[in-house]
Amino acid sequence: MAESETVSLRPRTPGIVHPMASLRGLLREWLPRQRWFAGKDRPVTEVSLLSMTELYPGCLHLLVRAEHTAPPASLGPPPPDDCYQLLLGVRERLSPALRDAFIGFAEEGPLTGLAVYDALHDPRSATLLLERLRRPGSAGPLHFERDPSVPLPAGLAPRLLDAEQSNTSIVYGDAFILKVFRRIQPGVNPDLEVPQALARQRCARVPAPVAWIRTTQPQDATLGVLQPFLPGAADGWALAQRALASGSDFTTEAYQLGRATAEVHLSLATAFPTDARGDNGPLAASMAGRLGPAAHRVPALEPYLPGLRAAFDTFGACRAGHAVQRIHGDLHLGQVLRARSGWFVIDFEGEPSRPLAERRSAESPVRDVAGMLRSFDYAARTRRPWHPEWADRCRTAYCAGYAAAAGWDPRAAPRLLRAYETDRAVYEVVYEARHRPDWLPVPMAAIRRLALPGG
Repeated sequence: MAESETVSLRPRTPGIVHPMASLRGLLREWLPRQRWFAGKDRPVTEVSLLSMTELYPGCLHLLVRAEHTAPPASLGPPPPDDCYQLLLGVRERLSPALRDAFIGFAEEGPLTGLAVYDALHDPRSATLLLERLRRPGSAGPLHFERDPSVPLPAGLAPRLLDAEQSNTSIVYGDAFILKVFRRIQPGVNPDLEVPQALARQRCARVPAPVAWIRTTQPQDATLGVLQPFLPGAADGWALAQRALASGSDFTTEAYQLGRATAEVHLSLATAFPTDARGDNGPLAASMAGRLGPAAHRVPALEPYLPGLRAAFDTFGACRAGHAVQRIHGDLHLGQVLRARSGWFVIDFEGEPSRPLAERRSAESPVRDVAGMLRSFDYAARTRRPWHPEWADRCRTAYCAGYAAAAGWDPRAAPRLLRAYETDRAVYEVVYEARHRPDWLPVPMAAIRRLALPGG
C-alpha cells in the first residue's frame, strides 16, 4: 500500500476488536510527553475511551480520559481525571514529513503493524477539517458550525504553528486560524463564548469567531474555534523582547496596551452581568488556600509563606469591596497581538488548569491587570543584565493607559492589586517547576518582593 493510501478503521466483520485495543498502550506512553498534557506530575494508569468518530478513512477523532494515580493526601482531594481531544491518523508507513507526528506502531488489536500519528500535523487532515467547517453538518456526536455571514474560501493551505501552548493551532492561508482545544471540559469554552459576545458589542479589539466545532458526547463541549488570522501581527512578548534587546523604550506600547485592555473590559461589562463583592474574605481565603499545595510541589516557597499569607490577609481584612465581571482570566504579553490597526486581545480560554466553571465566573478586572504587570516583569527578568526600571516604566505606563480609558486606576486599589499579583506569582512558580524549571528564578524573584511588607 502506498503511503498516500488510507486505512479503513470501520469494523469489517461482526465482533471485530475495537481500535482502542491497539491505541491504549501507545497513548499511555505518548500523552504524558505532550506539551499540552496537564498531568505530568501524576503517572497515567489508564487511558479510557469517551467517544470515537471516524472523520474519514484512516483518521479517527477521539475523546479519551487519562486516569492517574492519586496525589499525596497533603495536596488535598485528587483532581478529576482529564479528558483530551485527539485526531489520530493510521497508515502502513509515514513520510519523513510526518516523523514528528509519529506516535508508534500498533502491536496488538486490529491496527497491528500500522503506524499511528497525530493527524493535526498532516496537511490533508487539516484541509479536511476546514472543509468540514465550510460545509456545516455533523459526524456522529461532532457538530461543525459557522457564521454564514463571513466568507470562508476553499483551498487555503494549512500551516501548523509550533509555538509552545496548551492547545494546537493551524493557520489557513494567513487568513484564518483554527485553535483545537486539547484538554476538554464540559460546557461552552470561554474562547468561543466571550469573543462571540464581544462581536455582538462590536468590540474591535477581539477577532470574532468564524466557525467552531462542538460535541454532544459524552457531554456538550467546545472542541475548536476558527477566527481571523492577523498577518504581520506580532505578539506582545516578542515585541517586548525586541525592545529590550535593542534598548528601546516600550512605554508608548504599554500605554496603548493598557487602553486596549480597558476597552475590552468595558465591552465585557456590557456583554455580561456585573456584580459587586462587599466581602473580600472568601477571595483572600481561596488565594491563601493555594499556598500549601504550591509549597508542597515547590519547597522553595516555604520560607516566604508567612509574608505571602500576610498579603492575602491584609486584602481579606480590607473593608472596601470590589466590582466583578467577566474578564480575560490569563492576560499576559503572549495573549495580545500588535497589528497595524493597534492591539488585539486573544485567547480567552483562561488558565487551562482551572475548572471551566471557575474560568467563566466573574472576577475583578484587576486580576487581568495583575497578570499583565507580572508579564512586564517576566520580560525584563529573562534578559541579562536585568533592568528593573524597564519593567517599572512599562507597569506605570500600562496602568496610566488603562486609567485613561476605564476612568479608574487599578493602582488605587493597592491591596487588591498586590493580592492578585501574589496569587499569579504563586501560580507561575508551580507552572515553571512543572514545565520549565530553568525559568523558576523569574517568579521566585517576584515571590521574594511580594512577601515583604507592602510588596
